[in-house]
Formats: sequence, C-alpha cells, structure tokens
Amino acid sequence: MSERNDFGTEKSKIWYTCFIYERRCLKGVFMKILVVEDEKELLASIANGLRLSGYAVDTADNGIDGEEMALINVYDLVVLDINLPGMDGFSVLKSIRSENKIMNVIMLTARSDVEDRVKGLDLGANDYLIKPFHFAELEARIRSLLRRKQIVDDVLLSAHGIRFDTKIKQAFISDEPLHLTGKETGILEFLMVNQGRYVSQEELLEHVWDDDMNEFSNTVRVHVSSLRKKLRSALGENIIRNEIGKGYIIEKENC
Repeated sequence: MSERNDFGTEKSKIWYTCFIYERRCLKGVFMKILVVEDEKELLASIANGLRLSGYAVDTADNGIDGEEMALINVYDLVVLDINLPGMDGFSVLKSIRSENKIMNVIMLTARSDVEDRVKGLDLGANDYLIKPFHFAELEARIRSLLRRKQIVDDVLLSAHGIRFDTKIKQAFISDEPLHLTGKETGILEFLMVNQGRYVSQEELLEHVWDDDMNEFSNTVRVHVSSLRKKLRSALGENIIRNEIGKGYIIEKENC
C-alpha cells in the first residue's frame, strides 16, 4: 500500500524537501506570502516548501501576530488557519478585509463542515483547503491565485501581433478589435498571460469556466478550436499549439 504524502500529518515532514523547484519570480520580484498557522511543524513545513519554490515567506503562529503582520506589511497572499490562539482565523480575515479587499487569502482548517467553508468564503476568503492536504495542491492553488493577480497587474499583453487589454477584456490586431466570444476571450487572455508554458485543460476550466463544469467535457476543445480558426483567419498563422498530455501553448516570440 502506498503512503500519502500529506501536509497536516506526521508523514509529510520530509516529502517536499526531495523536490527542488525552479525558483519562481514574477515580473522581476519575488512574491511575498504570509503563513499563519499554530501547528509548529506544519508551519515550518509550509514555509520551507514555499521558500524552496522561490517565494519570500513570513510566518506567525497566532492570530494576533498574524493580523498585525497582514495589516502593516504588503503581501501577495496569506495562508490562514482558522483555529488560532489569541484570535481565530475568521476574525483575522474580517480584519484584513476591512483594510484590504484585494489581498489573496487561502484558509486552512481541520474541519470539513460546510458551514465553516461558507463562512470563510462569505468573509472574503479566495480559497479553502482541508487538512491534511498535499503540499502540491496548496502550491497549485497559490499559483492559480497569483496568476489571476498578475492578469490584473499586466494591463496590456502582446503576442504575435495581438494586443490584449486586460482592463476592457478586448483583443486587437493592428488596432482593430478581434470579435471573440466571452469564453474565447478568457482562453486567449489566460494563454497570453502564460506565454511559453503549456496550459492544461483543467487549468482553463478552472480559470475560464465556473466550478460546475465537468472536467471530462469537450467544451474546452471546442472553444479552443473556434478561437484558433479566428486567429488563423486574422493572422494567417496558427499561434496556439497543443500537445497531447501537456495542453495548449502560445510560444514566446524570439527577441
């Protein structure tokens, strides 16, 4: 029987240290994350894993310190436990949202009660993870939220003769607007943000469709096919490639 490598269990401590990820740097600066968790071993494991992945990480082991750090420092994302000494995670989240509406917050809990998740999301949490969890899942959710933040930060994207204005959600070719459906627009934007990297069908479903979409549906393939036809007609070439087992990609242009 294979053993799960879960964070939040005693078996998790060594697992992630076996993997040295490429240091991740967006727009020339390290993304900064605050982790607020009262379980000392779990706190250290999460922080060490994120640092190995190239993030700058601050930590707090109680709600009072976590709230103070979140309010006086600038973070791209906060990983916040619910059951904290001094001040619970819900109260910390409420305090953060009273001052900062855009900071990403992922909540952690050992409880699977729907009421807790609903309360956290209603207070402004961006995502939720139930302990024990794989570190890889936590990091994937962090990447997802930070990509969305990058989309907001990068107002104008460009690739292969296409300009994309992320504020008005409009693509242009030679200053002429490209007429796309809402889903085609979302796909193009996400592929342009991730130029040079394969994007899986699951990622497109997560970012462009709602949570109820079946991951086995062929809707992504249909919309990508339609988008490719429109781009090929406008540009005279197919700039979206796909490879089985990897996903879709818009290659970076050679400088």
